[in-house]
Amino acid sequence: MLRLAREAAPLTQDQLAQELGVDTGTVQGWESGRRPLANVKAGTLLELRRRLPALGAPGGIVGLLEAAMDADRILAAALGDAAGPHPLAGWVHTRDTAHMLAWALTGTTPPALAGRLPPIRRGPAPASPALPAGLRETVFAHLREATERAARQGEAGALLHRQALYLASYDRGGDAAAWTRAALHRSRDGLARRGFSAHWAGARSTAAALARQGDPQPLLDFIDRALADDDVAEAANLNYWAYWVGAMNTPQPDDSFMADRALASWDPVTLLRGLARGLHVAPGYVDLYAHTLWVLMVRFPWLPQAAGPLAGPLRERTAQLLDGAELSARSRRELGRVHYGLDHNR
Repeated sequence: MLRLAREAAPLTQDQLAQELGVDTGTVQGWESGRRPLANVKAGTLLELRRRLPALGAPGGIVGLLEAAMDADRILAAALGDAAGPHPLAGWVHTRDTAHMLAWALTGTTPPALAGRLPPIRRGPAPASPALPAGLRETVFAHLREATERAARQGEAGALLHRQALYLASYDRGGDAAAWTRAALHRSRDGLARRGFSAHWAGARSTAAALARQGDPQPLLDFIDRALADDDVAEAANLNYWAYWVGAMNTPQPDDSFMADRALASWDPVTLLRGLARGLHVAPGYVDLYAHTLWVLMVRFPWLPQAAGPLAGPLRERTAQLLDGAELSARSRRELGRVHYGLDHNR
């Protein structure tokens, strides 16, 4: 990410080093990982993040440096290069962090970088942070071990279990995929619970992982049983989405923030924008997006008027989904109401 920011400026390593008052070897070490950015002094990192936009680096790329460093910490823990508590046990990671990890583990380019990556070129510089096969296997093995270890810790290991299992589900190869399916199905008991509970976040994560693996029914069941028509669960879902898409900027050490029913720690327009950007047609996921958009507009009925330039594209997108997407009866009804609200207020 640092190399992308520097090249987008555009600057050479020598030029960036001169601007920052460091030697070229330091910049080379940052970009190669020999000197991890997460290990530099706080003042140095703050100066780097402030100077890069001033030097011409796009703010969207610079803004992803933190998520990239979070992903580095998780990978370092998985590869045995980090001490202390597991990074997946100490804070709730965001969508940007998950996308960075998926980039390294599966080669899937983060949506935030779509159209921003330089053309593939010859030479030693890699086109992406993709790990070699052997290291990927090590990371996934570690995630599976962390999932099993956390399961034995009960409530104390709930956050580590939820996040490690979700990331382990990125591994779709052979025996690993079978292990993931079995682990996810062992966690399905939480999907049967009605309304909000201590297991709600884990059940939501399990249902989402199963949907990504091609089984949308658990997520549809979760929406019907553990989300719809329960005020605390609906608030938890909005809070989680707000944190996931960056509408809530305060790092969260555990899942307890989801139960806050005040909905005052994030901006509804920013959440609407994040949901609109991420909206896609994958079965199960599109239903969760549809339900969340509808609840968000019910809770904040002024949103269609405040959406500004976002309203038009979102209105067109919801119309396309209503015309062609595979939707449950609930989702079709709720998405129709979202479309009507946007259309009525233009």
